[in-house]
Amino acid sequence: MAEPGKYPLDEEKRSFGDSSHQMKEVEIKEDLSANIQVAGNIPLAAWLILITELAERFAYYGASMLFQRYMLEYLGLAKGSATAISRGFSFFSYITAIFGAVVADKWLGKFKTVLIFAIVYTIGLVLLTVSAIPSVKDSFGMPGYIIALYCFIAWGTGGIKSNVSTFSAEQVPEEDYPHPTRSGVTINHAITVERIFRYFYMAINVGGLLGQGITPNITDYGWHYAFMIPAIGFVIGIIIFALGKRKYFDRPPNGTVLGKAFRCLAFAFRNRHNRPAGTHWILAAVPPHGQTFEWTAKFVHDLEKTYHACKVFCVYPLYWALYNNMNDNFVNMGINMRRPNWLKPEMLSFVNSLVIVIFIPILDMYIFPFLRRMGFRLGPINRIIIGFCIVSFCFVYVTVLQHFLYKSGPYYNFTGKDPNDPTRVIELPELKYMINDLTIWAQLPAYILIGISEIFASATGLEFAFKSAAPELKSVVMSLFLATNAFGSLIGMILAIWSNDPNFVYLYAGQAVAMGVMTVLFAWKFAKLDNLII
Repeated sequence: MAEPGKYPLDEEKRSFGDSSHQMKEVEIKEDLSANIQVAGNIPLAAWLILITELAERFAYYGASMLFQRYMLEYLGLAKGSATAISRGFSFFSYITAIFGAVVADKWLGKFKTVLIFAIVYTIGLVLLTVSAIPSVKDSFGMPGYIIALYCFIAWGTGGIKSNVSTFSAEQVPEEDYPHPTRSGVTINHAITVERIFRYFYMAINVGGLLGQGITPNITDYGWHYAFMIPAIGFVIGIIIFALGKRKYFDRPPNGTVLGKAFRCLAFAFRNRHNRPAGTHWILAAVPPHGQTFEWTAKFVHDLEKTYHACKVFCVYPLYWALYNNMNDNFVNMGINMRRPNWLKPEMLSFVNSLVIVIFIPILDMYIFPFLRRMGFRLGPINRIIIGFCIVSFCFVYVTVLQHFLYKSGPYYNFTGKDPNDPTRVIELPELKYMINDLTIWAQLPAYILIGISEIFASATGLEFAFKSAAPELKSVVMSLFLATNAFGSLIGMILAIWSNDPNFVYLYAGQAVAMGVMTVLFAWKFAKLDNLII
């Protein structure tokens, strides 16, 4: 950190290329905090990491968005069983993020960790492709599919996801400093990190956009060809990532601090009655004057901020439970809706990614800077609340839409019963031919609303996790945030019991009500944290 009144022209000792740069300092005669605060440019190293994330998401979404229809139409599973396997895969993809963070922090550093887990990921994609070859369907189709998902791709996803977002943000210099050409303007570190996470999220969705736009129609030529495309794209992205090695600042692994954090928390809890009046119980662990503990006072204060961030995460599993419907239950609905021959049910998720790609630059370059100039800073908690409200409304819409699908003929609720004539039995054809007279385009508002909610809730959650975490705990806390997606998938696995017709109206309605209630409680409990974080 630079001393007060000084700013860095370069970063503290960081290994860019084969040189090690010392921090240079110059005197600052202006009050940086009184200036107009703007975001700085995104460094080249960060852009290379964003490209890597784009390639990983291209592979992930390009393959995973096919899974529901692959299981229903090619492997012959029921809707509920396919949904349970899909949510199980999502669970393992994100719970393994904790392991990936520990590996990076304790042993390998972020660069090597991402590279090794990318190799595991690639093996999984190759195995997935082989298992989809028609000649091995009967003997290896289902076993190969499960092994590829649960033993390789899920672990590769977790190891990469837990590190790339933090790795990209760490490429940004940690100090605020005057704009080099504009007087009275400060390059603000926090706003630059905010920009990084928005563009990181845009990279996710550009990758998803490409994957969802390319692979579905390739299935007409063979499922193995459709799975091969994501594998090729992923390998290209990892090669680009590896070639940028000498440009990255990669914080050396210094051992995971989880043990120290748990011991600090345990000490604070035992001595909570001895803390200064009006302070949080964690501050009971601050070392008394003249005494030396395993941790410093700064570490304790950082740990308190981290603790508050982790409490915020408790609501996210429900958000992800709703969000993940887009990968399976929305596809279940789309299969039974009238659509053009060229449109596959999972292809509407393309719209979700397109909305994000379009709206993030608009928010970043126009709306958020305008609000800051007007003196109104939309803090991370308020942005998260907006995202939760939007997804709650989305599921009210989806509930109504599913109701009208069940009211449409000729197959109504797909149980073989005619609600207008209880004595009539409807003969049900094969699933892909079981289509009611309601257009699939009616699903568009749902995908659009979820996309907008992601910008406010998901991208901001990543940013909030990074800003709130103690420096030594950033990767672990980011992985804990990603793990909330795993617990959302766990909720989805439980709900998969009812993910069959004619239960979907009640399933969507229950999720809408639960999310609405949790949003109110979240706003009541956490809105004040914006004053602590921003």
